[in-house]
Amino acid sequence: MGNRSRGESGRCLLIPLLLLLLSLLSLHCSPVRVSAAGGGEPYVGVTIGTAVTNLLSPSDLADFLRAQHITRVRLYDADPRLLSALASSGGVRAIVGVPNDELLALGSSPATATAWVARRVLPFAGVNSTTPNIISAIAVGDEVPTALPSALPVLLPAIRSLAAALAAANLSSIPVSTPLPFSVVLDPFPPSQAFFNQSLAKSFVAPLLAHLANTSAPLMLNLYPYYSLMQSNGVIPLDNALFRPLPPSLEMVDPNTLLHYTNVFDAMLDAVRVAVRNLNVTGAGGVPVLVTETGWPSYGDRRAEPYATKDNADAYNSNLIKHVLEDKPGTPMAPGAAAQSSAYIYELFNEDLRPGPVSEANWGLFYGNGTPVYLLHVSGADGFLANDTTDRTFCVAADDADEKAVQAAMDWACGPGRADCTAIQPGQGCYMPNDVRSHASYAFDAYYQSQGRASGSCYFQGAGMVTTTDPSHDNCLFPGSKQLGNDTKSGSADNTTTPTSDAMGSAIWRLRTGRENGLFLFLQLLLSIAVVIVSNSNFWT
Repeated sequence: MGNRSRGESGRCLLIPLLLLLLSLLSLHCSPVRVSAAGGGEPYVGVTIGTAVTNLLSPSDLADFLRAQHITRVRLYDADPRLLSALASSGGVRAIVGVPNDELLALGSSPATATAWVARRVLPFAGVNSTTPNIISAIAVGDEVPTALPSALPVLLPAIRSLAAALAAANLSSIPVSTPLPFSVVLDPFPPSQAFFNQSLAKSFVAPLLAHLANTSAPLMLNLYPYYSLMQSNGVIPLDNALFRPLPPSLEMVDPNTLLHYTNVFDAMLDAVRVAVRNLNVTGAGGVPVLVTETGWPSYGDRRAEPYATKDNADAYNSNLIKHVLEDKPGTPMAPGAAAQSSAYIYELFNEDLRPGPVSEANWGLFYGNGTPVYLLHVSGADGFLANDTTDRTFCVAADDADEKAVQAAMDWACGPGRADCTAIQPGQGCYMPNDVRSHASYAFDAYYQSQGRASGSCYFQGAGMVTTTDPSHDNCLFPGSKQLGNDTKSGSADNTTTPTSDAMGSAIWRLRTGRENGLFLFLQLLLSIAVVIVSNSNFWT
């Protein structure tokens, strides 16, 4: 898979007052017309990477997806073993990927593209009554402009060759596109000023959009508010990146359109739509945007990545699911459920074998063994990601934790943590087996349950992990087994507002959310513009 993009920061520009006022008149609240994202009801899926120690077998993975009510997945290749398992389990639709290292062959030889479709797609595309239909789209390459720019000249030919091979097989209904990094969009904040990187716009993006429009395929984007937050140097409020409501005085307004933005995700989507519109490609205005990657890391370097926490990952992904599946608001420029973009959460499992920063191995919703990294709060989402729908969760010693760390964490839980560790004393029901991990698992769960299973109460400096499997055995009944009532789950995925730091120099973005009209709003806007011109500032930069 390609490198996840780090969103470009908007550059602050001084605009003459007259030109800005003219732009306000021409852009004020003008909607962008888009077709339904992905065709039909919006959905949330998950990506599945394979750089995982002891990854579940294809059949076990298929069973796991069914248990979690996951029906949409994105794969980074087209592994026939996994596709066969998914086909056998039923109910799953998959985006299959063409790895970057296969682009040259497919882009330079239509015959190779035809053979690839015959081998990787036809057996799983429902071409007759004996073959299942599980392939929803083909993602050609991944973030090629940044991950492998040398392959960019063959990317569009590869897309066209695969689309032609599908059409020849009467499979034109399977769209072919390529996931782009959000960094191809420059000056994305505020959204109304966005445009595509000029070195790519005419030579690649415009022809790509024309092809997508002609073949009814979506524009695929990997979109990460997490990176926009990281690059904003504290200007973007954390709550805005996590879909949490802001106080009225902090709600963001695009000065050119006067559209209000309650979250960074929607602002990024509208920036892409503006960039598409600015290219004036015939039919491209109706190309839907499909978010092929988005997510939040649950752990990272404490100094370099302070926002990479389980609480924030829980909040972002839980609120994303609610935003797409339940609220379906679309975006300020393209409102309504029909324009709501579907999204794939990056990713299903922690890819512990990925190199790079600490966070690279900690984007997953689950560990490789299928236990949740944290519990999402998505009740009401039709059972999607069912790891959070049971109140029978437990905290045990992590499989890969160092034994000394486990011992130290157990000592803390039974001491300062005030967990009831009576059951692991000699002669008690959970004393056997008499080893550190078994005793620590009981102590961890005793503390976890005493804290109401609050988010973060099973961390123990990485020595603990949450599981839905009851660790009770023989005469040893774990504390979680005794709790039959529905405890209130605590965490950061609710929609309550938490204090955010005030970003200086952002007057133009902080117009009140009251419905002021007429002369008052006009005067307020003029005053805000004057402040920006004098201070040369911008909320997003």
